Amino acid sequence: MLPFTEMTMEQVKQSAPSIFQTQQKSGLSEHYVHIPTDRVINDMIELGWKPCQAVEIKARKASTKGFQRHMIKFFNPNIVIEGSDGDNVFPQILLTNSHDGLSSFKFQIGLFRLVCSNGLVVCDTNYGDFKLRHMGYTFEELQNKVSEAVESFPGLVEKINKLQNIELSDKQIATFTKKAAAIRFGEGVKVDLNELLVPERVADEGNNLWVVFNRVQEKLITGGCSYRNGAKTRKARAVKNFSQDLKINESLWELVEEYV
Repeated sequence: MLPFTEMTMEQVKQSAPSIFQTQQKSGLSEHYVHIPTDRVINDMIELGWKPCQAVEIKARKASTKGFQRHMIKFFNPNIVIEGSDGDNVFPQILLTNSHDGLSSFKFQIGLFRLVCSNGLVVCDTNYGDFKLRHMGYTFEELQNKVSEAVESFPGLVEKINKLQNIELSDKQIATFTKKAAAIRFGEGVKVDLNELLVPERVADEGNNLWVVFNRVQEKLITGGCSYRNGAKTRKARAVKNFSQDLKINESLWELVEEYV
């Protein structure tokens, strides 16, 4: 059974109306080409990738409403990385864009772990990250780029297997966790590192790099861990802003690469 439900275009519109912006923002260069993101979504559907999540950041000014940054996650029902004991990973493609003239269509590879219903972001151009400019956008170019990304998935499976085979010492785990906590909270904030390392399920027990990474990443994104900034101890809230979520995930993946 798939962990995703395909969104209808009406559901996408309700979640992130800026995706369907048809007007070009005033003040942009005459050379800027406005391509509504819903056109790319329809092209992705044509390629077999279904939208399962759509979000947008809150517009800070009235003039930016409808043009703000947004993200769509896609899944392909025919692609799954099967793990042991049901620890299956579903590759995703994440599309971010805005209609303010500051962004290209940016595509990243994500990984959704079934056992914890949690998403990771792979920050590595070797596994399918790519950008498409609005100017000259074509279905054929998108098709070629998505095909290249899919062709990279066996390498991604190999990378996951490599992470599972790297055993960390207690000292390495402590250092990794401290650096990971600083990515979200900053260097001066004291975080209960032991809370970050508590496994929520049997599949995440152990000291290999893959499970340690997943335990820490899940806690940093979903919240619940204790931290102290000053005299008061607080519980971290879940990360709701998708831009912050992406930034934390990208930095965590870069941290993982230091241990490979």
